[in-house]
Amino acid sequence: MRRRGFITLLVGAAAWPLTGHAQQPDRVRRVGVLNAFPENDPVNRASVAAFAGALEQLGWVEGENIRIDYRFAAGDPALFKTYAAELVGLSPDAILASNAPAVAALRQQTRTIPIVFVRVADPVGQGFVQSLARPGGNITGFSVYDAPLMGKWVQLLKEVAPSITRVAVIFNPVTAPYAPLLNRGIEAAAPSLGMTATFAPVHDDPGIEDAIATQAREPGGGLIALPDSFITSHRDVIITAASRHRLPVIGAADYFARAGGLMSYGFDLVDQYARAASYIDRILKGASPADLPVQQPTKYSLIINLKTAKALGLTVPPRMVDLADEVIE
Repeated sequence: MRRRGFITLLVGAAAWPLTGHAQQPDRVRRVGVLNAFPENDPVNRASVAAFAGALEQLGWVEGENIRIDYRFAAGDPALFKTYAAELVGLSPDAILASNAPAVAALRQQTRTIPIVFVRVADPVGQGFVQSLARPGGNITGFSVYDAPLMGKWVQLLKEVAPSITRVAVIFNPVTAPYAPLLNRGIEAAAPSLGMTATFAPVHDDPGIEDAIATQAREPGGGLIALPDSFITSHRDVIITAASRHRLPVIGAADYFARAGGLMSYGFDLVDQYARAASYIDRILKGASPADLPVQQPTKYSLIINLKTAKALGLTVPPRMVDLADEVIE
């Protein structure tokens, strides 16, 4: 009896680690985020929080069953490449890319790790996906901007500032490789509103200052700030220079109006980060990005800064105020 009891105990002891191992939870999943903005940017912090919060609502809790590795390129083309290599080197289960340069940098590093993008214009034209309905590779996500929206920027600027006859489009061609698409839309819409469009590629703060000073040398000037990570990171420089030269400026994202621009019209960036979490969730559960259709914005919002309008000597038509989703006074 004592011998049988001893043998039973040994068998039980030997079996225990195997049983315990079988009951361990699934491995912790790893997700990379290649972010285009500075880490301390308020919009960036809100976007990252929305992404992590949406993942948590889907059951992915940081420190429990998921690890999220962030890299912040702050609109620096060199950092996109450096951080893309770092993230791919970590062998994550999926990567969130926050704009076209981020996707391009990651695409150079991997054709197998699933990539979900936000804030990418014309993903088909840029070669990231085969089609919106069937991406066909390791990349899918949430696109932005189309030709009708380009015309809307020109129209809104003209309605609030009727004296504008010349509009300059300010952008960084390195961080906005999709600029030709957007610029063609602006250039096509301008003549019907009695305006001409010119293009001001910039790469640094002195270039921004020079471009805005040039546009202000003659009356009737206005500015459109294209949506790209460099322009977003340098929005305070743009808005300060535009204010100094008394030029009305419209941006694509709400933070342009909130930072002192005349107005903004575009999609909700923070919401796109939250929506992207749903695709990361599906990929972590086995879905292929090749089968997840690229989604487009479902809502655009108009924000008008009446304080800036007053400083520029502009009277915003009541109809425009009524149409605005938000008015800053």
